[in-house]
Amino acid sequence: MSVKQDLAYALEQKCQHFFTRKDSCNFAKALANLTSLDVSFNLELPPTDIPSHGVTLTPDTPLTPKEREILTQTALALKPWRKGPFRIDTLFIDTEWQSFMKFNLLAPYLNLTDKEVLDMGCNNGYYLFEMLRFKPKALYGFDPSAVYAAQFNFLNHLAKTDIHFYPLGIEDLRDFSIAYEQKFDCIMCLGVLYHRSDPIATLKNLSFGLKRGGELFLDCLLIESDKELCLCPKKSYAKMSNVYFIPSLEALKGWCERAGFGGFEILGMQQTTTQEQRKTPWIDTLSLEDFLDSQSGLTIEGYPPPLRGYFRLIKT
Repeated sequence: MSVKQDLAYALEQKCQHFFTRKDSCNFAKALANLTSLDVSFNLELPPTDIPSHGVTLTPDTPLTPKEREILTQTALALKPWRKGPFRIDTLFIDTEWQSFMKFNLLAPYLNLTDKEVLDMGCNNGYYLFEMLRFKPKALYGFDPSAVYAAQFNFLNHLAKTDIHFYPLGIEDLRDFSIAYEQKFDCIMCLGVLYHRSDPIATLKNLSFGLKRGGELFLDCLLIESDKELCLCPKKSYAKMSNVYFIPSLEALKGWCERAGFGGFEILGMQQTTTQEQRKTPWIDTLSLEDFLDSQSGLTIEGYPPPLRGYFRLIKT
């Protein structure tokens, strides 16, 4: 076999293994209840200049009490729901994150018509569903989490979109691009970089997956400093043990230049608040208010509270 065929085979095997894992199989059992639904849904897609308040799915015909119960119980079996919210008929999935706030910040900068777009670390596909209103040529989502894959399959079973979801991570992007000769006009990478133990290698992988002149929309935690330095939490940051490096703005610029990006454009910088991220019955776990010290405003570890930057970069 050729190198491309070898890589494609390895990726296909990885995806097949993902769906045979115990956690994936458990979620598949919950999704099996949806086969008894004989209802079509419409995914509401407002004009691009209308601010979002979440993703809405409306049935073509009124749902019976039994059908509503099936939807509710299936959605509950797929907790925790992090990104959203979603309104499905009378069912409101009040997710931990009010993700429309981030989407509304980025939307004015998106030019996705007839573009091939990848959302890297797409969670349940929330931003992919939102981006459909921009009429892209194709939408792809990568996320290696079983629960997020199940949530996407739940939502897309109803929405029936052409979104391509793969249970893959950033480390797979280079092989995917080679195997399928697929590079993207635009990549979204939101809230992922600080979870990677090698951020420069991560940015290089993202650059490899872009076409020349392609755009990367990046969202990253930052520390306030005019020097090129990073916060490297000893054990955790805001109770997140998988946060490795939180850069200053100047350090992030340097990472991006090393990875082959230019046109470093700041789209916004703001602190994450409990209005955007909070505890709801749809996560059954703690959230931001539990990870900040109410007296000092610092994280419970004593670090500065989460400051988030939003950026548009161009592959040079």
